[in-house]
Amino acid sequence: MSKIKLMSHLVAGYPTNELALTAARSLIKGGADILEIQLPFSDPSADGPAIQTACTKVLERGYKTADGLAFIAQIHKEFPETTIYLMSYGSLIYTPGVENFCKKAAEAGVKGMIIPDLPFDFDEGLTAACKANGMINIPVAAPSMSAERLEKMAHAGFQYIYAALRVGITGTDTKIDQNTLDFLKKVSSGGSKVYGGFGISNGGQAKALASSVEAIVAGSVFVRIITENKDDATKLSEKVEAKARELTTL
Repeated sequence: MSKIKLMSHLVAGYPTNELALTAARSLIKGGADILEIQLPFSDPSADGPAIQTACTKVLERGYKTADGLAFIAQIHKEFPETTIYLMSYGSLIYTPGVENFCKKAAEAGVKGMIIPDLPFDFDEGLTAACKANGMINIPVAAPSMSAERLEKMAHAGFQYIYAALRVGITGTDTKIDQNTLDFLKKVSSGGSKVYGGFGISNGGQAKALASSVEAIVAGSVFVRIITENKDDATKLSEKVEAKARELTTL
């Protein structure tokens, strides 16, 4: 059976460390190729209500960056073959020092960084620090970018680019139409492989994107499933795995 590659999004420590681990195991069992693990942040600019609420709940427990990196290290130890990307925001990376942060992330098992509010050409040294620590920086392209800027990013030599499939925040439904496919073609025009996400929640969307991206990205859909089933670990595990299978099956 053919398979669509999936990058699944997970908020570190949500709703508890143990249930977050349960969700990670279920995502991998369901076919997720990449785990995009988000460090909870108080003022996200790209996250919709589901992920914002999850971040707030984790932060209310006094959760720190070190806790998130320990969570990543635990998953990496259990699943060393699964690629882990760290998603966060610029201030969490900049405050401890970009090089220092990247070193710690790499030590935890992170292979790439997705920091949507750091522009690709003014990234505070993130791309260089990633390279120095055996990781990659994955910039975020959005349909709202000017044609000139999008072309500059596409030809800047990044191995991967994360394409946000529409303007706004994550979690609301995204229609895959010709405009979407044209945008993805522009993002990949310089040879970068593309991860496509924002509002991907069902197999139909995944199939529509499959031939245009290296992997689809799904986040809010999993966070909602985790939230709805946080009082029943078995049900949470089953539903997360089933959704991952739906999104990865052609």
